[in-house]
Amino acid sequence: MANPHLTIDPAAFDPEGIDPELARLNQTIIAGHKVRPDPWSMPIAEVRRSRKEGRGTFPAAPKDRAAETITHYGPAGRSIPIRVLRPSNGDTRGTFLHIHGGGWVWGGAEEGDPRLRRLADNTGLTVASVEYRLAPEHPFPAAPDDCVAVALALANGNLSLPRGVLAIGGESAGAHLSVLTLIRLRDDYRLTPFRAANLVAGCYDLSLTPSVRAFGKDRLVLNTDDVKEFVLRFVPDRYSLKDPAVSPLYADLKGLPPALFSCGTADLLVDDTLFMAARWASAGNAAELSLTNGGAHVFQSFPSAAGRKTLDEQEAFLRTRLGLE
Repeated sequence: MANPHLTIDPAAFDPEGIDPELARLNQTIIAGHKVRPDPWSMPIAEVRRSRKEGRGTFPAAPKDRAAETITHYGPAGRSIPIRVLRPSNGDTRGTFLHIHGGGWVWGGAEEGDPRLRRLADNTGLTVASVEYRLAPEHPFPAAPDDCVAVALALANGNLSLPRGVLAIGGESAGAHLSVLTLIRLRDDYRLTPFRAANLVAGCYDLSLTPSVRAFGKDRLVLNTDDVKEFVLRFVPDRYSLKDPAVSPLYADLKGLPPALFSCGTADLLVDDTLFMAARWASAGNAAELSLTNGGAHVFQSFPSAAGRKTLDEQEAFLRTRLGLE
């Protein structure tokens, strides 16, 4: 359950209190990884294709029949596709800018269709998911550049999307890119157009927090080596991994919108969420924290009662913070 006071309930870390459904799910995920090829032994294009076809870690995500694609032409005329899901009833009051996960290397906007469809219908927000450039073909800062370009166009009314109220968010690498986008809009353009941020299982310190370093070899969606491999492909050597432009945990966070930080306690990135939520609040921003005992990395992508509950929390947070109740 989301906690607006950032109190950390020790019960969230009690192994005796893990939901049996999540415990079984975690065992299934680990077992599945053991019979599949190591993704780093495969061509990146093949891993990306497997994810889209539901042959990777996450279950297949049926494509939304009502989804549409619009294109924003960013700096130098570069085209950036944006996948758009509008509320089914046709009544929309604003836009949720979504940034997908995948370690900056894999993933695509359409992989989140089922969760984004329910978010659109349960909040009344049009969802716009950025198809940003991926590493290693396009290393940092290509991905944040694309996200900032789309966010700026949205804020300035240069996209065919509603602007009544605006929110931003994503999961994993998408949560990281969401925070970088908020910071760059504030610093480079003196803009703070988003009224809420929904940040799920983000990686905010690319030099690796203690929970990532200590996680080890078992691949519960991700393991320690996976995060290292992602960062190696995403960040060129000339950047320090503690540079605030790369790792927003070290950035000035003042003047950012209310945020909900959600994470499972079996996620190797749990320290990233705990540390960033604390820094968000200490910078004077409203911060809420939702920890799910035994939840794996982005466990909301798998069918479970706990996953549905956290999606309910995220949608309620957006409705409340955006005045959509």
